[in-house]
Amino acid sequence: MQGLKTVGEYARRTDKLYWFLMLAVSAYSLLLLRTVPPDPDSGKSYFATMLLAVAVGYLGAVVLTLVDYHEIASFWYIIAGFCLFLMLYTLQFGISVQNSGGVNAKAWIDLKVTTFQPSELVKIGFMVTFGKHLAALEERGLLKSPLHVVLLACHALVPIALVHLQNDDGAGIIFFCMFVAMAFAAGIQLRYFAILFAGIGVALPLAWKYDVFSYYQKQRILVTYHLDESLDIARRYGYQQIQGRTSIGSGGLLGRGLFQSPRVNSRMVPVQESDYIFSVAG
Repeated sequence: MQGLKTVGEYARRTDKLYWFLMLAVSAYSLLLLRTVPPDPDSGKSYFATMLLAVAVGYLGAVVLTLVDYHEIASFWYIIAGFCLFLMLYTLQFGISVQNSGGVNAKAWIDLKVTTFQPSELVKIGFMVTFGKHLAALEERGLLKSPLHVVLLACHALVPIALVHLQNDDGAGIIFFCMFVAMAFAAGIQLRYFAILFAGIGVALPLAWKYDVFSYYQKQRILVTYHLDESLDIARRYGYQQIQGRTSIGSGGLLGRGLFQSPRVNSRMVPVQESDYIFSVAG
């Protein structure tokens, strides 16, 4: 722990611009959630839940800033093991949530009082372990080694594969983006990225042809080119997108005003408090 004696000393040493930006984004997010009606089944207030989550998150952030990140990284093997345990436990004992297409994503753990999605915590663990991996290679001058670049890719492939087995490919995309961003920032040569994306370009058509993607996933991709409400495929697989687009358009240039949107109040957009929060902003 760093020896910060007072709150004032902490305030002087912290990055004020960074905190201002975080608080501004959090405040805007909470404002949007305040306009969303409570859950019709449970009566749960999304605003109250997120307000508590933000408070806990900021408290955790302050605690973490008092710890040298090198000390955290030194426990990478424990973090990696814990993350692997969480993902495997979820695969075996997790609960499934069905989306609008009837696809079950077995990505949550039932804590009785609430549910918990381990992949959210694993994202933090991945940042620590992958960052430690990159730092170790840089110290040894191995960032240009083809073998070690492949091992870095294997490191990222573990969480991507595990969330794929959970039917949660959205989380897999996030892990992939984290991998690319961190590897690029660490100075991995561009030719490796060219090889990576060329490989993806070859693999995607094959994955499509040999049904690596489920029928539902394929239709969700194809429907983006046919968002016509008169088409059955659009109503079945693109309902959320259509309603979100309509909600944003109904607000015009300046929006309807706080608490004034009939589409938000009537919950026309599925999962508007989460996946489609921008439809609330519009």
